[in-house]
Amino acid sequence: MNLTETLSKLESLGEEKVRAMHIKNGARENIFGVKMGEIRAIAKKIKTDHELALKLWETENIDARLLAILILKPKALSAEQIEQMVASENFTWAADWFYNYIVKEYPDKEQFREKWMNSGNIMLARAGWSLTSGRIARAPEGIDITAILDRIEKEMPSAAPEIQWTMNTALAQIGINHPIYRERALAIGEKLGIYRDYPVSKGCTSPFAPIWINEMVSRQK
Repeated sequence: MNLTETLSKLESLGEEKVRAMHIKNGARENIFGVKMGEIRAIAKKIKTDHELALKLWETENIDARLLAILILKPKALSAEQIEQMVASENFTWAADWFYNYIVKEYPDKEQFREKWMNSGNIMLARAGWSLTSGRIARAPEGIDITAILDRIEKEMPSAAPEIQWTMNTALAQIGINHPIYRERALAIGEKLGIYRDYPVSKGCTSPFAPIWINEMVSRQK
């Protein structure tokens, strides 16, 4: 499939209900409203097509970008391309797809972590905190957790909502995975109160850090 054919296919699968839902959740107007299952089905047929993926990304259409993420070759992207792509996508759903499918799979992703955490770009900072959460949970060696907690306590109340979400994840991961810092993580969560009243579906865990931490720790016992 070429770019024109792929965009036509995506447009034909767009549904106004899906489009309206995404726009309500922060998507820009450049979106057809294709169901995730349909996007995955197209990607399965295409398999990998790096050049097509780059062209799809350049359209800035959200459905096209979601498809692009699934057919890209992460290792074929330069560090500069990845940084530009992260910075250019402000719809958090698409940003999370890019993080999970591309950034996490990039061989030298650690080069981005501290740089992005200190970036003035909201989406780069958001991704930087996601990378830090991953390090905290899976490879904490060399991470100054006390300094991370200091930053969260000081910066999270005034951070952009997009950044707050991943900072909060870092806070929760500290409390869940590092007993020595758990008491302070819980105290910071209670003090800040961020997501205390966040609506949660039945059976799901609240993103409020103290609840999240205590729930996951209880499952470890």
